[in-house]
Amino acid sequence: MIQNIVFDMGNVLIRWCPEVFAERMGVPEEDRELLLTQVFGSVEWIQMDRGTLSFEEGIAAMCRRLPERLHSPARELTLNWWRDCLLPMEGMAELVRELKGLGYGIYLLSNAKLDLPRYFDRVPGSECFDGRIVSADWKLLKPQPELYQVLFREFGLKPEECFFTDDLNINIEAALLVGMSGAVFRGVSGLRLALVEAGVPVKAEA
Repeated sequence: MIQNIVFDMGNVLIRWCPEVFAERMGVPEEDRELLLTQVFGSVEWIQMDRGTLSFEEGIAAMCRRLPERLHSPARELTLNWWRDCLLPMEGMAELVRELKGLGYGIYLLSNAKLDLPRYFDRVPGSECFDGRIVSADWKLLKPQPELYQVLFREFGLKPEECFFTDDLNINIEAALLVGMSGAVFRGVSGLRLALVEAGVPVKAEA
């Protein structure tokens, strides 16, 4: 029986929209593709998510590949993308609160950087979470099974009692391999139906 619902963050609880981030920060359209590739599409971005590269080291490496006019936007996107660009996923705050009201444990399992505590209170339903596992804290990344095991160990959870939702197929496949149930996130309506199918008595539609 499912007792706990585990959420990814980007493209589940919040919309991950790098193009919008760059637009809102005033980056000229002709520069956006280059900037986004060298920031969000970089190896350094992944290394910072893993917690094996500092922000300053990552930014310095990105800037070495960028013209000087994009150094400041690269730093701002890396450090402060969330200040004006944290976009809630529609309907997710209501679902998280509904699940909490039904008595389910609510947890986060996210590939994210060490700065997540700076903005987590702006994530939909953040007040409902009983715990969170952030990749950078453990120097592991989904879909590594070891990160899922950290979740179970730290919060005393049984895999078979956990339902996980993530926007990436590979992360759900990893969850299934360690004994969780779950569903790829394709919007709140689909998630509600998947939860109902798993025996979680949420409303089928918001």
